[in-house]
Amino acid sequence: MIVMKFGGTSVEDASSIQRVSEIIRERLAYRPVVVVSAMGKTTRKLLQAAEASAAGDGRTTLGIVADLKTRHLSEARRLLQNSTRAESGSETFELIDRYFDELKKLLEGLAILGDVPPRGLDKILSYGELLSSTVLAGALSSSGIPAKLVDSRSFIKTDDRYGSARPLFDVTYATTRGALLPVLETGAVPVAQGYIGSTRDGATTTLGFEGSDYTAAIIGAALCAADIQIWKDVSGLMTADPAVCPAARTVESCSYAEAAELTCFGAKVLHPNAVFPAAERKIPVHIYNSKRPGDTGTSITSAGGQSGRPVKSIAYKKPVTLIKISAGCDEASGGPFREEEMLRSLTRALRRRHIAPLITAATGSGVVFVTDSAQLAGEAGKYFIDELSRLGALSIEDRQAIISLVGDRLPTSRNLASLVFNCVGDAGIGMIHYGSSPITMNFLVADTDAEKVVIRLHELLFDKEVS
Repeated sequence: MIVMKFGGTSVEDASSIQRVSEIIRERLAYRPVVVVSAMGKTTRKLLQAAEASAAGDGRTTLGIVADLKTRHLSEARRLLQNSTRAESGSETFELIDRYFDELKKLLEGLAILGDVPPRGLDKILSYGELLSSTVLAGALSSSGIPAKLVDSRSFIKTDDRYGSARPLFDVTYATTRGALLPVLETGAVPVAQGYIGSTRDGATTTLGFEGSDYTAAIIGAALCAADIQIWKDVSGLMTADPAVCPAARTVESCSYAEAAELTCFGAKVLHPNAVFPAAERKIPVHIYNSKRPGDTGTSITSAGGQSGRPVKSIAYKKPVTLIKISAGCDEASGGPFREEEMLRSLTRALRRRHIAPLITAATGSGVVFVTDSAQLAGEAGKYFIDELSRLGALSIEDRQAIISLVGDRLPTSRNLASLVFNCVGDAGIGMIHYGSSPITMNFLVADTDAEKVVIRLHELLFDKEVS
């Protein structure tokens, strides 16, 4: 049994869905479970509709909803127009109509409320995946592939952190097996939604950006799949972001650890948490290009694979903020903060604000950490900074970027650091951090220099011999 996840650009229109159907057909012998994202840009449109509705802009809201409905119905008609299975076509269109009726009522509620609460937003955003999975399941059935639409909210169980919910794995693994194994036993292909789940009491939740990858990994782990396939519009993990560095090439193999580090520090090909369920069960993850299915793609396994170079890939993340806290005074005792007390206080503050630092380092005189700048935005960010200022003298450097070099052979490279420093040159390097993972070297540069540095480093590390 395998899990096949298809991203938004893979199902963006009828011709793309037809191509996906053929990819699935070629793998029917492997008993696939299919996970699908919303059609390209649908989630963004739903977010715009929610914000417009809460702002009282009903005209914009209705226009967005009408455009989305026209798009989904139009692509479904193109896929089902020649179908000899009238029943599956009728069910598809009825379900699309029902979902849009529900969506309109939810948006009307936001107009009355004048706000977009996180719980309500998750419910609205879920319709992107519900609609795309309905269209894909109908397309598969109409083309002679037995398909069964299943609702991921019935088995992906999460906490109530709306917008970035965390799966309750023990419950989810059991409910996933209960929902999907009977479908597979009938010989049908289950078609499930990525990105969405629900709390124990049934409230819809979402798993965060690229959450469909995470859904596929969770399902694969629950079912002990032989393979988890992530189908996108790129041919796997790349040696750098191809939008920044046109010379980037596919990384044909890497380890779970390398993939986890890359996704943590900015590589956008996978959800940051998608690697862990697969790694726990030692299930291979393959990243393929749905528009070029013949490409090799990337294989992610325990062993990975040696490339002959110290660095497998360069990732970067911006904007980030560097925060330094120098030891201050303990208000309770009037004495200086001890290092362990500062760390405990900082950890509590981070946990309360649901902030996960990208880099953390501690010394006898204080603590340094780097976090995504978005986590410090708004009033909540101001309160957090005020809380940190009570721990000691605060220094904040924003508009920074983390450049990350990742590779299993990095610890054995004798002169990599000096080569990197010479290469970066006039851009200047801020904080340098090897951290707890020996396969990653991180350093900070100004966010305006990030792309320039990536291009320089790619030329150095992949076009020349570096030991």
